[in-house]
Amino acid sequence: MPLFRTYIRYFATLSAGITFAFTGNAQQVPPQELPMIHQLVKDVSAERIEADIRKLVGFGTRHTLSETQSDTRGIGAARRWIFSEFEKISAECGNCLEVMYIGDTISGETRIPEPTEVVSVIAIQRGMLDPNRYVSMSGDIDSRVSDPLNGVDDSPGANDNASGMAGVIEAARVLSKHKFAGSIIYMGLSGEEQGLFGGQIVAKHALENNWRIKAVLNNDMIGNITGIDGVTDNTTARVFSEGTRDVETAEEARERRFSGGEVDSPSRNLARFIDRQADKYIPNLDVMMVYRLDRFGRGGHHRPFNAVGIPGVRIMETHEHYDRQHQDIRVENGREYGDVIEGVNFDYARKLTALNIVSLAEMAAAPPFPADVKLSGAVRASAVMNWSKPTDDMAENLAGYKVYWRLTDQPQWTYSKYVGDVDNYIFENLVVDNYYFGVAAVAKDGAESPVVFPGSMGSFGGY
Repeated sequence: MPLFRTYIRYFATLSAGITFAFTGNAQQVPPQELPMIHQLVKDVSAERIEADIRKLVGFGTRHTLSETQSDTRGIGAARRWIFSEFEKISAECGNCLEVMYIGDTISGETRIPEPTEVVSVIAIQRGMLDPNRYVSMSGDIDSRVSDPLNGVDDSPGANDNASGMAGVIEAARVLSKHKFAGSIIYMGLSGEEQGLFGGQIVAKHALENNWRIKAVLNNDMIGNITGIDGVTDNTTARVFSEGTRDVETAEEARERRFSGGEVDSPSRNLARFIDRQADKYIPNLDVMMVYRLDRFGRGGHHRPFNAVGIPGVRIMETHEHYDRQHQDIRVENGREYGDVIEGVNFDYARKLTALNIVSLAEMAAAPPFPADVKLSGAVRASAVMNWSKPTDDMAENLAGYKVYWRLTDQPQWTYSKYVGDVDNYIFENLVVDNYYFGVAAVAKDGAESPVVFPGSMGSFGGY
């Protein structure tokens, strides 16, 4: 089995007996798939995910306002256990994770009226070539029942969101056994049910410390397969993504009005990337891309990151069951309410965890995402795209670039071409008016970044 040793100071081929020479003009096209990613999918354990969900449920309640001193009950015990799990994982990979708490005191809010510590648990797996470039996976630590201020009664939060938190821990177990060019952050966020405060605090910390976070995969409810609509489905998942960036300025809005890009924000192209990853690597799973920031009138922990310009999406089950969300545990007229362990399908949680893992692995293994992407070609026969290239160590694994294009009414990129180690490409006889264009960075082993749409509309940020 080829090793998935991504980008140390030499290039090791992933296919025995095959090498790729990237010299002069004799460039070969990198492989389309990374063989070891198929192995990563096999390494994900439904049994371990189940054990972690049961452990989290066993804390009784993980409400943000709940007990913090007990070792067995409340959110304090839960976050300390998550911290210890990350430390165990780190010990097994030679201390490859930096484990930390990131928190702040919140008060005077509708759902946090009194001063309360909102503390998230973060583990960072540093990249080998570009350690300040991050992709991340998040789940929520906290839970709640019907009354959002009730921090006392049992609130198991088995699916919402022990499933997502268990997925994050399992992703750390699987991915920490490998090395990548860029860094991966595993996040257990607090305060989601009380107003997305954990995400706000971590996003603020990231900006203050100049973390170049390119993607946040927020997992909120990844274990339910039977919905309130009566449908049972374990073969699809939803990915929610914002259309235009929340931080768009008036000048950028004008640019978008004349150039397009309403459906090509970095978050939207991150969703397209995840969709393609499912098609390549996850058997019997189809991604439904939902063209909304989140469910109608509702919110999740990717939103605070989008709000400060960090691309984020929400990954979750397709069919929700509202009787199992934010409900006191009870039976009324023969109808059961409450987010209990019996409502979680552990194999489905495994499948959605695997979707995160393959997406994180390829993005972390990829070269730096293209920056300064520009498109021109008005009143000409051919469109022209330019981008800047990274330098120094972060570019060591770069093979070249792949350009993409599609008709403007198509949801997914339909055409692509590998164009080599260049910083521009002319789309001969493709009129710029009729298509959308983008570019992705490709590593020597074939790992590829999400597609970057030209202009401020699609920018993932600079190097």
